[in-house]
Amino acid sequence: MVRRLHRTGKKAGAMTQAMFDVCGVGNAIVDVLGKADEGFLARHALAKGTMTLVDAARIETLYAAMGPGVEMSGGSAANTLAGLASLGGRGAYIGKVADDQFGRVFAHDLRAIGVDYRSRPVAGAEAPTARCLVLVTADAQRTMQTFLGVSVTLGPDDIDPEAIGGARITYLEGYLFDREPAKAAFVKAAEIAHAAGRKVALTLSDPFCVDRHRAAFQHLVHGHVDIVFANEAEIVSLYEARDFDGAIARLRGQCEIAAVTRSGEGSVVVAGATTHTVSAEPVARVVDTTGAGDLYAAGFLYGLTQGRDLPTCGRIGSIAAAEVIGHYGARPETALARLVAARLR
Repeated sequence: MVRRLHRTGKKAGAMTQAMFDVCGVGNAIVDVLGKADEGFLARHALAKGTMTLVDAARIETLYAAMGPGVEMSGGSAANTLAGLASLGGRGAYIGKVADDQFGRVFAHDLRAIGVDYRSRPVAGAEAPTARCLVLVTADAQRTMQTFLGVSVTLGPDDIDPEAIGGARITYLEGYLFDREPAKAAFVKAAEIAHAAGRKVALTLSDPFCVDRHRAAFQHLVHGHVDIVFANEAEIVSLYEARDFDGAIARLRGQCEIAAVTRSGEGSVVVAGATTHTVSAEPVARVVDTTGAGDLYAAGFLYGLTQGRDLPTCGRIGSIAAAEVIGHYGARPETALARLVAARLR
């Protein structure tokens, strides 16, 4: 079993100078958000509240059947980088798009908010830029149907050593962890980061991902990851535990820090033998839970790279998550830096 040999013993506040606070690696996706009722989900046999991978034919069928939608750049790790930028952090992103309209939209949107996006579009790609249909029901649950297109072809050659080595934390998106080249890319990125004295974070993304790659995820966490992000269902699935407490007991000691969200119950941050419970931020009305975990990670990572203590990192994460679930879409509409400054007074 691989053991991490890269421990530096440095506290978050002692992180060395870097070009970026966070470099994200993930699926570059354009989201199409639309409202749906329970009948639509039933007619199309969609598993409510989950993400399902679909092929090109299926995505076209669903797109034609759904109501009006709003197109915007997305992807889990890219959403996290958008949140980081809104907080005032410096971010970079690695993810593949095709040289098509959606690919150009994705690149423009990310760069326009201040994220360093260096990946070149793939000319003549066999598959187009990835798309995700995000169907939001009246209870604010989102059901995602994702066609990954060219994004899944990311491999070790796409990892930018300068961006990874220049980031305090490299953030890996579990949704991408499917094909062997992507798994190799994750390991390469982690090795580059650790060789530069940096940290590596992983989000488990979805129980669907964990169920498909449980053993590989466990190996990745234990051998290459310093910081784990998950929700309650994901962490219970990862360790096939009977309950949340059992999963946390298994997770403890596998990484330096774990931040596990529990919806309205807030989050739990685990570091060694210490556990911090962080309350959820109040929300006037939950409109769309899309991006809640992504923005929680953005806030937490921002706090960590700025030397904040772990409870405060969790609080910033909760503030960012609360903002994004108050409207449609997975990226903040309010400047998070201003919002956090006001709430942390």
